[in-house]
Amino acid sequence: MPDCQIMYLRNQRKLSKIATVKMAIQSVKAIEPLVYDSTRPRIAILEDAVELFRYRDLLWSLVQRDLTVRYKRSVLGFLWTMLNPLFTMLVLTIVFSALFHMAVENFAVYLLAGLLLWNFFSAGTTMAMSNLVWGGGLLNKIYVPKSIFVVSAIFVNLVNLLLALVPLALIMLVTGQRFSPALSFLPIAILLTFFFALGVALCVAALAVFFVDVIDIYQVGLMILSYLTPIIYPISIVPDRFRFFIHLNPMYYFVELFRQPIYQGTLPELGLVARAALAAVVSLVVGWWFFTRKADEFAYRA
Repeated sequence: MPDCQIMYLRNQRKLSKIATVKMAIQSVKAIEPLVYDSTRPRIAILEDAVELFRYRDLLWSLVQRDLTVRYKRSVLGFLWTMLNPLFTMLVLTIVFSALFHMAVENFAVYLLAGLLLWNFFSAGTTMAMSNLVWGGGLLNKIYVPKSIFVVSAIFVNLVNLLLALVPLALIMLVTGQRFSPALSFLPIAILLTFFFALGVALCVAALAVFFVDVIDIYQVGLMILSYLTPIIYPISIVPDRFRFFIHLNPMYYFVELFRQPIYQGTLPELGLVARAALAAVVSLVVGWWFFTRKADEFAYRA
């Protein structure tokens, strides 16, 4: 990479940090300080959630900043959020439709539905690690809820997912896919995936603060997990002896929860919803518990 590009990236990161500090200072000024009582029983997870609510203006500012920085020099801007998965779907459809046309009808809708939800999970958790690592220097300067960097990353990618539903609807219209009443279930599927992704993001982001190599290792893990998730292939082609590994993958349940109302036009079975809900709750509780246990050490690692 040329030196001028490296300097540009460094300057962009510095400007982003300065903007974050300014937003944090403005938010803190608007919030009345809490009196700390060492004798009061503490439930760290609940306290962190309350702090996030008190700093909701800063959270919204971080989301706006990340969206603006990401697209401000793009000619297409937010339109790229809708075109990117569409182009990926077109390429994969051309490559794989000849292989799967007997097993999967309307492969474009099947593929794009799974691809959108997977991109939300993978991009959100990856961005959460980067946000916390690069924003960690702020923790030495001013108090902000440490989980705010992680939560903002998931919200940014939630916005991207909602925008990407537009090309999905267009593909459904073009291919003649039926819009069924089961689509009303999509907010529940997205909400459960949001909670699951947030729990995973809290866990891996906390680890990345202590071991930056976790970011690279996580990318490898995501690649393996993507192959174990029926996104570009139907689970029906997987031999019975190997389906056990797919059922161990929680993302399989979330993808099916999201895709069934879109592709099959039916509500997911109650058992599928229960397994996804259980995975989401366990992920959120364990991730937030682990994050709050390590949060006090972040300032010394930044």
